[in-house]
Amino acid sequence: MTSLERLRFWGPIAAMLCVVGLIIGVAVSFATADPEVFEDFLPTAGPEDPAPLVTSEPGRADSEWVLTVSVRAGIPAIALQAYGDATLQIEQEQPNCNLGWTTIAAIGYIETAHGTHDGAQLLADGRTSQRILGPALNGTNGTDKVPATAETTEWHGDPKWDHAVGPMQFIPSSWHTWGADGDGDGIADPNDIDDAALTTARYLCASGADLRTPGGWSRAVFSYNHSDDYVRSILTTANAYATRAAG
Repeated sequence: MTSLERLRFWGPIAAMLCVVGLIIGVAVSFATADPEVFEDFLPTAGPEDPAPLVTSEPGRADSEWVLTVSVRAGIPAIALQAYGDATLQIEQEQPNCNLGWTTIAAIGYIETAHGTHDGAQLLADGRTSQRILGPALNGTNGTDKVPATAETTEWHGDPKWDHAVGPMQFIPSSWHTWGADGDGDGIADPNDIDDAALTTARYLCASGADLRTPGGWSRAVFSYNHSDDYVRSILTTANAYATRAAG
């Protein structure tokens, strides 16, 4: 997708993710991923198992679990609710995927610091207080060339080039394929973290791989962003969240 400036993490995770670089969002599908590139960097283990995700109703993370883990992990409760709900919903849709909430949370942090990039905030309904846009996809700075259309211009306001949008940084073409209504309000909105989190889960699980395996997990994350460093950063962040969530 595009490049976004990496944001610093808080607490102990800052030491792990102190490298400032450029982040590229969802740009291509699983079909274009080259599996051979994984041989040099494939992690020997996937993310650590996170604290059990407690649910009080189908597809919905328990509010007390959200509040407790939000404080422990340092993730805004609105964002964590979305990540937890998305994990439970994808478990119902694709039980063999085995996607953990910490992976979605790590992507949410790395992409936009859970919807707070550049002064934005998550509102009570899950939408961002202002649009979060990636750079123009004009072929410079390592981006693809993706011309805007009249429809996509409504997403980002640029009549010439597309941009990644929202807390999980989807480009319009990816959203058209994977976009989901995570909160059941009848609208699939990339600026709504509930919708974007479930869309991320569907995208990661689209290959049909078991994400408990190092290979399946790494390939899924690599498909989200074709960068070795990105995969390593997501692994580090997901493991840090698992450790924090465990208290």
